[in-house]
Amino acid sequence: MPQIQSIMQDKLISRKKECEDLQRCLDSDRSEFVIISGRRRIGKTYLIDKFFNYKYDFTFVGEHKTSATIQIKNFMRALHRQSKKRQPKAETWYDAFNALEDYLETLPSDRKKVIFIDEMPWMDTQRSNFVSALENFWNGWCNRRTDIMLIATGSATSWMADKIVGNQGGLHARVTCNLHLPPFNLHETEEYLRQRNCQWDRYQILQCYMILGGVPYYLSLLNMSDSLVQNIDWLFFTEGALLRNEFDELYNALFANADTYISVVKLLSENKSGMLREDIAKATGLEGAFLSKILKNLERCDFITRLSQYGQKVRNNIFRLTDFYTLFYYKFIENNNTKDDRWWSNNMSSRSVSAWMGLSFELVCLNHHKQIKGALGIAGVGTAISTWRSTADPEKGIPGFQIDMIIERADRIIHLCEMKFSTDQYGITDSYEKKLRERMGLFRMATKNKKSLVITFVTTYGVVGGKHKSIVHSEVTMDDLFQA
Repeated sequence: MPQIQSIMQDKLISRKKECEDLQRCLDSDRSEFVIISGRRRIGKTYLIDKFFNYKYDFTFVGEHKTSATIQIKNFMRALHRQSKKRQPKAETWYDAFNALEDYLETLPSDRKKVIFIDEMPWMDTQRSNFVSALENFWNGWCNRRTDIMLIATGSATSWMADKIVGNQGGLHARVTCNLHLPPFNLHETEEYLRQRNCQWDRYQILQCYMILGGVPYYLSLLNMSDSLVQNIDWLFFTEGALLRNEFDELYNALFANADTYISVVKLLSENKSGMLREDIAKATGLEGAFLSKILKNLERCDFITRLSQYGQKVRNNIFRLTDFYTLFYYKFIENNNTKDDRWWSNNMSSRSVSAWMGLSFELVCLNHHKQIKGALGIAGVGTAISTWRSTADPEKGIPGFQIDMIIERADRIIHLCEMKFSTDQYGITDSYEKKLRERMGLFRMATKNKKSLVITFVTTYGVVGGKHKSIVHSEVTMDDLFQA
């Protein structure tokens, strides 16, 4: 196999660092065990296929909910196709990996042999001893050589983390390169859509992101000759819509006992500002290590985000649902029994949709705090991102309120961020300015803060000028969020 000198950059959006890491592994003087994880539909297989131009010494794809007997049989069939030689019958994964060793021994010794196993978690069926056989294959053969590059991917990120990366047995510390593919950010989403000749403006791309997130597969379904509104009707509301039933497939493919994970996700969808761990435990009945595992796995798959509360301990972190597709599903799809295949077109100006857009824009801002820092000119300044909430105290006449994003700078300045989604410049009213000043005072009093507090507005098109704009210390607009 010739060494990869360049990638098809005109078709591979982002993932530059991942490609550099893959190239480093390919060029190294040792055998490499590469793990690539990330939620379903994120482009793990696409990345590897493009990097290696679909050329492998051996490749196999695990099958969901398929017995070990069938998987081993298919593995040997794939080995037969690749080697073009008749293979012995294999009854166990040990037999299968031994046969793979025999085949790889016949290949030239002056280059890396690339093995790509896609959806590896699905190969680990009950009582199959797959992990033990893999351990024997790597430790007993691959690791003693310098010319093997084993690449394993899996949507079940928790399995990859627990069974391979965090393995406490024979595979402990054997992974030489651990890559996690996150969803695209706005810059990468725009780049992807422009490459597909998308003519939408940034306002439409932002709305698209608030529905589909930066998941490449979902973006690939868009018809660039239609408007965003037409696409949403087609993808979610027409008969047989491609993404209407995606929810169940998504969670069931990622997690064993998917119903338990869905119960947590649904709860968080109903609590837009997030929840403390103890409140999640109380509402679901889940507790201890089991709940910790569920939250960790959802976080690993980029479905939820753990946010620290300003000035509080780690145990008071807030968990918030931040997967855009899941939020859209619960808001507009789950209980929508209408037969209106133009439901989005007919309701996009409703108060319900407007409220959802405001919430989703807040999440976009939270996910793009690096871009916000860049726009504020503090990219090189040490910062901490947090949120804050205060419960009402009726006896003292103190209202309850929250601040969704706080940027605390090392130079003793704290940005209290206001995130507002609007179709035009955002106008600050007299009552809103009063509310902001009151809230800033309450925050200072509650936290006993002596640092400089400033109000930062993050909006789509900026803030309307006038006397009330004096409360605004700094502004960030939609275009700033699209920066690399």
